[in-house]
Amino acid sequence: MDARDAELETDRHLDDPRWRVAERVTEAALRRFAADLLAVAVHGPLAHGDDDGGGDGEVGLLLVTYRAGGGPAPATRRVDGVLVDLTVAAADDYLRQARAITPRWPLAADRYVTTRALHDPTGWLRTLRDEHLARLARARPAEFTAAARQAWYRGSAAHARALRLAEWYETDQALLMLGEARLAAATVQGLFSRTYFRDPGDAVRRTGLAGADMTEVGAVLARQAEELTARGHPVDGTVTDLLTT
Repeated sequence: MDARDAELETDRHLDDPRWRVAERVTEAALRRFAADLLAVAVHGPLAHGDDDGGGDGEVGLLLVTYRAGGGPAPATRRVDGVLVDLTVAAADDYLRQARAITPRWPLAADRYVTTRALHDPTGWLRTLRDEHLARLARARPAEFTAAARQAWYRGSAAHARALRLAEWYETDQALLMLGEARLAAATVQGLFSRTYFRDPGDAVRRTGLAGADMTEVGAVLARQAEELTARGHPVDGTVTDLLTT
């Protein structure tokens, strides 16, 4: 970043109340927990720097501690009209999470790869990104497929529940469960293609599931079940399969 870019970045921060709140929280945390904090960063829209710059969004703030139990407790509060979601994690624990391929990987990976440092004197955030990317490079296809099967089970259960609630004319609850099924199906797609998303809304939007109705989501889940079977991870099995997997 050259001097002009740095100047523009500073001006943008001053114009955005979310950045001002993030910096205030960081300064206060460093004063109170100086001995505990290894790094502080934002993730989500602020980290990407390509949202609309409005002040009514959420600030995702990560506080990395040297050891478990250090620093403040995780919390969510609205500060000066800005919602702040404070994640507090020990460095070793967070690195361990970054190396895991789980059913929620498509919704978690962005936090490991895209961060903007507010305090990182040792370059730990770069280590976090590199560790995650190195783990992806080593991951076998079967690991993503196994995680996709677990995500599929969530989607299938939510879809079945949505169908039953619709039959009972419990429309509001049915819509909520349909939303869960859409997100789970989007997560399966992300695992199939090794694609991660910024947030749940981005996941359903990019996979074309944002407006999918009950029948469409069911069809997507059926195709995903076939794909899982073709990849050697069928969703149906015997009691023996259940107890030996």
